[in-house]
Amino acid sequence: MTTPTLSQIVQRPGDLLDEKQAAEILAVTPGTLSVWRSTGRYSIPFVKVGRCVRYSRIALEEWLESRTRTNGATA
Repeated sequence: MTTPTLSQIVQRPGDLLDEKQAAEILAVTPGTLSVWRSTGRYSIPFVKVGRCVRYSRIALEEWLESRTRTNGATA
């Protein structure tokens, strides 16, 4: 997965989500997102705006799609 450009991330108002909103979409806690981001466990693209972290709704959807499996294989 390539890193999206800023114009790809912000295509319309409301595209950038805060950590709580992104966590709700992924059904995880904001703390889990923070751990994934700091450890690099998953490469979910995010944007830093000052001290704030924002996630693109489109990037989250693409990340989820890339993780969709049709069988039990983990690779």
